This record gives sequence, C-alpha cells and structure tokens, in this order.
Amino acid sequence: MKYCDLHCDALTAHGAPQVTGARLAAGGCLVQCFAAFVEGGGFARFSLLADKFDALCAREGFHKALRASDIRGDAVNAVLTSEGGAFSTLAELDAMYARGVRMAGFVWNTPTAAGFPNYPDYEGVCAGRVPPAVREGEHGLTALGREAAERMAQLGIIADVSHGSDALFAQIAALHRPFVASHSNAASVCNNARNLTDAQLRLLASCGGVAGLNFCADFLSEDAGAQAQRAALLAHARAVINAGGEDVLAIGSDFDGIPANAYLPDPSRMPRFLQLLADAFGARIAEKIAQGNFLRVFKEVCG
Repeated sequence: MKYCDLHCDALTAHGAPQVTGARLAAGGCLVQCFAAFVEGGGFARFSLLADKFDALCAREGFHKALRASDIRGDAVNAVLTSEGGAFSTLAELDAMYARGVRMAGFVWNTPTAAGFPNYPDYEGVCAGRVPPAVREGEHGLTALGREAAERMAQLGIIADVSHGSDALFAQIAALHRPFVASHSNAASVCNNARNLTDAQLRLLASCGGVAGLNFCADFLSEDAGAQAQRAALLAHARAVINAGGEDVLAIGSDFDGIPANAYLPDPSRMPRFLQLLADAFGARIAEKIAQGNFLRVFKEVCG
C-alpha cells in the first residue's frame, strides 16, 4: 500500500536526515510534501528553500506535482509546501504559488503577519512555566491572513491550520472549503494545544478536510517507548476517526522536524504502520488514511 505524507522538514533538517530518497522508496511513498519552514526568515528564506527543493528533486529523482493529474504511480511525487508564515504580502503569496507551493500554513509557534499560533506563550511552554495544554482561543488570523485565505482559494493553494490558534482554525473553517491540519493529532488522547479537539475534527470533516497524523512523541503519549508509541498512534487514529469519520484522517509524519519516533523512526518503516492500520480498521479505510483522503483534497483544491 502506497502512502502520502502531508508534512516533513527535510528542507531544513539538522544532522543526519530521516527522509531520504531511498527510505521513501523503501516505505512505498507516493506523495511527500516538503515544507519550506522559514523560521522567521520570511519570503527571502522561502526563496532559498524553494531552490533547495528544486535541487533535492533533481538529485533524488523526485517527480514534482502541482496538481492531482501530475501524480505518477511509478515515482515518489514531491509537493512543495510552506510553514511559518512565509509571506507578508499577497504578492509574495502569488510568487510562492508560481514557485510551486500548493499548501501553505499561516504560523509556526510564534505570531506572524498572517496570524497567531496554538500556544499563547510558546517560550513559557518550553520553559515549563505554562502547561502545553493551554490554548490560544482569542487571537486568530490578521487582516492579511484573512485576505491570504481568500487568495489561496483563488490560486489553488490548500490552507494548512497546523500550529494555528483555535480562533484561526475557526476562521478558516467558516469559509466552508476543504483545508488541512497537515500534522496534528487528537487532543482527546494527548491534551496538548498542538492537537485538535473533537469539535475541531468534526468541523474539519464537515469542510471536507483532513488531519495528518503526526509522529512526534510529545504529541502522542507521555511514554516515548516503541510499543507505547505504537499504541498511541493507533489510539490517535481511532480518536480522529471516531470524531470526524473515516474521510478525515491522513498522515503528516513531521519527519526531520522531530526526534526519531522509537516505533516509526523514518519513512522506510511505514509499511508496518500501514499494516497496523489495515489490521485495526480494514484495508478500505487504511487506504483512505494512507492516500485516498489527501488525494481527494489535493484534487479538489489544486486541480
């Protein structure tokens, strides 16, 4: 069974990468989304990472996909995305689309010109002063963020709400268009502001969107051991489906943006996870999780 992965940070990996062409091929990857994570560097940083994406595709033989009809069954198809609010004007957003971006987030863990993040105080969370379950509910999209959401729909860019505040999520959902939380889990299983509540999962499903299951141990379970992580991944998958239905769950590994998960350390291990999903939910639903749900959104939004 081949799979699509909505999020990895291979373009900004530090040290030995988790994502390589050989591991993607071994794992059966059909589509890998590569995030240009700007780390506060804005559009200039995005441009450097877009160049890096082009070079990576040429070096590894990835097939770049701009729309669903581009996807080849005999290749690892690569989709360029952005994370961290890479644009500060609509003209920059247009330029990102021209470079191939087909999914774009508004924020990372700190506010941007487009919106506000999950955590009201990210530095406080990191320092242990604020519980990670405390959610930002008041501040959402900025005026630019609202304009950008409309422009994304016109261009054919999937709006990504991962890392966005509850208010940002609600504003995107109010547009009643398919959108994604590219790498976000279930708050009912692990109560962290980076995870989605059942109400959010129902809203996401009602818009025809998907949530990509994130392999970051911190967002899965307090126990980082391999068997505990295996159980947690399955628990999150079940919780997302129970809340939003079988059409809402996808995969968003966050490889190269997270420490190696003890159960799923890199893409080459994906077949055993896909088999776990098939054993738990049946082959039909497992195929939806692996690729069908994301490909539906990609086709509807990007053409």
